[in-house]
Amino acid sequence: MAYKIDKEKCLGCGACAAECPVEAISEDEDGKYVIDPDTCISCGSCAGACPVEAPAEDE
Repeated sequence: MAYKIDKEKCLGCGACAAECPVEAISEDEDGKYVIDPDTCISCGSCAGACPVEAPAEDE
């Protein structure tokens, strides 16, 4: 199951993108980050790097 970033929590710091081993995370036009579910390997690195717990497993 892929991860998803809660845009309301996202600070736009990029910590999640920096930790993603498969480069599945990119910045959107609002300066927030999004995860490509087709690329995400559900490793949880993004969740561990985020200071506000914005990334979580998508249900």
